[in-house]
Amino acid sequence: MLQVKHLLAEKGSEVYSVGPDEPVLNAIRTMADRYIGALLVMRGDELVGIVSERDYARKVILKGRHSDDTPVSDIMSPNVLTVGPEDTIDTCMRLCTDRRVRHLPVVDHRKVVGVVSIGDLVKALISEQSTQIEQLQRYIAG
Repeated sequence: MLQVKHLLAEKGSEVYSVGPDEPVLNAIRTMADRYIGALLVMRGDELVGIVSERDYARKVILKGRHSDDTPVSDIMSPNVLTVGPEDTIDTCMRLCTDRRVRHLPVVDHRKVVGVVSIGDLVKALISEQSTQIEQLQRYIAG
């Protein structure tokens, strides 16, 4: 069974983050520059939240706020759902589906070691299923 640590080994463990006191505009620029949909909100090494494009749309744009004078802490989600390196891809998929989240920070011994997105999980699942199908086809043909 494929685990989060295998996914991170393949995709990398780079983490993009923003501070809670930074303006939302900085977060949006970073997301746009990196082609990502969410950023971890970190105070030093401590994970204090997550902010996404959805948060921006719902809590800044629709409420008529300004992204250059609204701090990230005002729109972030503070209760972050995390997973560990030993968790399986299936467990992560279930969490994303049940809790309606798209990004899962990976925490090992209270330290953020990566982030997996729903896209990463789907890609890994498809790859794993393709491998299983090929093995079954060789078994049947052989």
